[in-house]
Amino acid sequence: MSNPLAVTIIVEGLTELLFVKDVLAPHLAAKGVFITPIILSKPGQKGGDVRFVRVKNDIARHLKQRQDSYVSLLVDYYGIGHDWPGLDSVTPGSSPNDIASTICQATQAAIDADLTEYRSDKRFVPHISIHEFEALLFSEPAILAKSLGVDREKIDAIIEECGEPEAIDHSSQTSPSKRIEGLHSRFKKTSNGVAIARAIGIEKMRSKCPVFNGWLERLESLTTRVSGVRPYDKRNRDRAGHAEY
Repeated sequence: MSNPLAVTIIVEGLTELLFVKDVLAPHLAAKGVFITPIILSKPGQKGGDVRFVRVKNDIARHLKQRQDSYVSLLVDYYGIGHDWPGLDSVTPGSSPNDIASTICQATQAAIDADLTEYRSDKRFVPHISIHEFEALLFSEPAILAKSLGVDREKIDAIIEECGEPEAIDHSSQTSPSKRIEGLHSRFKKTSNGVAIARAIGIEKMRSKCPVFNGWLERLESLTTRVSGVRPYDKRNRDRAGHAEY
């Protein structure tokens, strides 16, 4: 097996932290990728303020703290701030893949603009949930319907309307979370949502959610495209260039 890799995943809130810890971590650990979720920081507040300037500060801090590890991101497209790179380039009607590609490429470029000396181009893996975490729960209508105590046909109707879980739109009334709340008013994102995701499982979610699958593939591939992460010494930057780890 390739050398194990450490990845810090900056998450939006407690639900995403538990999802990463309880659902993603065991899957990736089996592949030699060991992930640690960290809630987006702000003095006196956890989550709920997903401005890029705030996220960028956290990314920078973690890239600088451990130069032998990677940093990734798990925040909702639905909740990112208006200052987010690439947001104004997303055209109406764009597919989930196109939205994710536009946002992630712009995010990577913005991070690289200031953090190249810490090899952000190799050590940062951007990701945006399209349109939010709850979209993953629509990957298996039977499990979601049973968990909510509703007829499966109601879940199937939403999927048929939108085409796929990640295409469930992000308006204030028809986002994935609002649709679930409309079916079950006592739905709790943190407890119920993570339990449903665990019951569905990684393989089903990735088979139905191409953007989510693409992120997982990038994380999984870290052990195949590197031979261990060497500590980075900026004094050797010119000599080392941008060689693969």
